Amino acid sequence: MMDVTVANFEEEVIAASMTTPVLIDFWAPWCGPCKSLGPILEKVEVAYEGRFKLVKIDSDQEQQLGAAFGIRSIPTCILMVGGKPVDGFQGALPEGKVKEFLDKHLPPPPEPEEELALADITPDEALAKLEADVANDPSNESARFELVKALLLGGDTDAAKVAFAPVIAQTAAVRRFDSLKRMMDAIDFAAAGARQQTGTAEFDAKIALNKRDFDARFDKARFHMAHQQWTAALDELLDILMRDKTWSEDKARKTYIAILDIMEAPKPKVADGQIPPDDPVVATYRRRLSSVILS
Repeated sequence: MMDVTVANFEEEVIAASMTTPVLIDFWAPWCGPCKSLGPILEKVEVAYEGRFKLVKIDSDQEQQLGAAFGIRSIPTCILMVGGKPVDGFQGALPEGKVKEFLDKHLPPPPEPEEELALADITPDEALAKLEADVANDPSNESARFELVKALLLGGDTDAAKVAFAPVIAQTAAVRRFDSLKRMMDAIDFAAAGARQQTGTAEFDAKIALNKRDFDARFDKARFHMAHQQWTAALDELLDILMRDKTWSEDKARKTYIAILDIMEAPKPKVADGQIPPDDPVVATYRRRLSSVILS
């Protein structure tokens, strides 16, 4: 649990929610129900072992943030996912109800055997382990995501599509599945027609004539994405977002988040009590997205 103010809201809430759901607790020192709810939220955060992040905002001291979220009574809790509020509740709920609320939105806890970091074994061993995990538990979203991602990054697009087929209907509900679908679409797009030979020349020519040709920029970003040229793709999408944050029904922003999901490597193993370091490139581009969205 940590206290959040206007000064650190962007980093600790917006940017953090791109990878881990963030639960905001709007409270005040004089609020009796807040004093009942606070310890429950802190207990649940510990029990959920990193599946979400808890932050507290003093609604008296941070009235600007309270107004931004339309807070009318406290305690009020807002769950942030992917930089946006997705759900919330008011009042001092009991522990069971808080867990019920969170379980609607959080990924399931990892199975004990998943504690071995994939980075600690060979690529073939990692792939075999993921295939076994998915076969043993087809509902294991984390294992399926990592399996399809590994196949895509290894160039086996056909096998990736087969592994993805059982969950394709969940694309709209599970963000990381949406990211996989966007990666597959980018690969298909880049492989079409003469694009394999001409590269980005077609898009560069259009952009040279009109810097606001967002369709050309988006296609160029997808081409780079398909070839795992991550930063080049992200830079093109940032150019769109700086000019139009919600262009084409949020297509640029969602594709940007998809690239961050795909490019991020598994966290390295660290000693108990330590926090694994973030990929510096991923962290930088998360901050840039947050800055654009909040500007």
